[in-house]
Amino acid sequence: MNTTVPLKFSAPLDSGFQPAALMNRQYLQSLRAPVPLALAVEGENGRVSRFEIVVSPDADAAALQYVERIVKFLLWARGGWKLYIGGPAAIGRFIQKNYSLTGARKFDVKMMAQAYGKKFQVVVTTAAKVPASRESQLAAGGHLKGYRIGFDLGASDYKVSAVVNGEAIFTEEMPWDPKTQANPAYHYHYVSAALHRAAAQMPRVDAIGGSSAGVIVNNEIRVASLLRAIPKHRFPEAAGIFKRIAKEWRVPLVMMNDGDVTALAGALSLGTAGMLGVAMGSSQAGGFINRKGHILGWLNELAFVPVDYNPAAATDEWSGDRGVGAQYFSQQAVNKLLPAAGIKVPEALGLPERLLKVQELMSQGDERAAKIYETIGIYLGYAIPHYADFYDYSHVLILGRVTTGKGGDIVLAKAHEVLRKEFPEVAKKIKLHVPDEKSRRVGQAVAAASLPAVSK
Repeated sequence: MNTTVPLKFSAPLDSGFQPAALMNRQYLQSLRAPVPLALAVEGENGRVSRFEIVVSPDADAAALQYVERIVKFLLWARGGWKLYIGGPAAIGRFIQKNYSLTGARKFDVKMMAQAYGKKFQVVVTTAAKVPASRESQLAAGGHLKGYRIGFDLGASDYKVSAVVNGEAIFTEEMPWDPKTQANPAYHYHYVSAALHRAAAQMPRVDAIGGSSAGVIVNNEIRVASLLRAIPKHRFPEAAGIFKRIAKEWRVPLVMMNDGDVTALAGALSLGTAGMLGVAMGSSQAGGFINRKGHILGWLNELAFVPVDYNPAAATDEWSGDRGVGAQYFSQQAVNKLLPAAGIKVPEALGLPERLLKVQELMSQGDERAAKIYETIGIYLGYAIPHYADFYDYSHVLILGRVTTGKGGDIVLAKAHEVLRKEFPEVAKKIKLHVPDEKSRRVGQAVAAASLPAVSK
């Protein structure tokens, strides 16, 4: 695969940006005698997601890079503890070596094992022996009747809403710092206190719904940056906080990945399905509701999927990989672009405060701040068709703290421009949506409140 590809839109603060969508298309166009390669990821309860591509029969550098990046995307989009790869054996062996505890992708291996409770493995076989898809189909919320509480847990703030028959009568957004807290009591206290403040606004509570970054299975957080400081021996205590809360409140409680709740918020507001949700906050969250209005149980951790193939792209501090979503669609992305924009901030300033500084400059018409948002908009315009190679959707809902204010308008405008001129066939099929200014920041908490069904 060539190391560069021509772009119709250069990112003003990132001249080396090489979007995955174009790099993949360039590779496929270069093939002369392609052969099939099948991939499948197996997750919880026998769920299997199969994905088919074509490659050159030789395991050259271009083929290895192409397949490795596809595998990386599939693992974090679909999620699972077992990867099947059927095609040229040399490519399979390369993936097997890289996705091992001693390979370049050992972070991914460890995270998948932790998320799904089984040792991660790569099975090298033939395309014919790669299992077919067996997707789960989960109903996607939308329960609006009654007195409900919804909350959304971010890395720098949390939001809670008291919701009566689908209308938020009380909403609160408060700062917190969960990533540095080693005591699970900190997390429990903040969530529990927020629930009580919301409950005080209503005569009773019928149900509680929550969203959080991370891998959530059966109302337990299996992997999350929010719990990064929790010691291993106390992690089960932290992961079980929501089951504890459900027992204390004695009402139905449902926890879901914040990306899926983003997609749910979009589906509810637009009255449609086939929705990809992208939340740009302390990190990047993704969620997906298929055209039947179902959640498939996929991981949708877009923060870790590759969007830039530039070998010198920014390195993600957690995974150690380059060019992954968190560095392009989050507060981390804003921080990454500060030096190129010529904006200096105190070293001690945290990411949320750095974003606020950029937003203040943007409100004053500062061109340096505008360049940051233009760059993120170009990133987004090239990422949407890349996501569309893996997800079948017609709508994208964009929200999160990074999209707040005038800068968010620039992000969306640039993304639209890239889609229209670089990917006109995609632009015809996919519509971008943003909620109003208030919903951009608290809409997820309201949507989360609709998650639990109440038998009354």
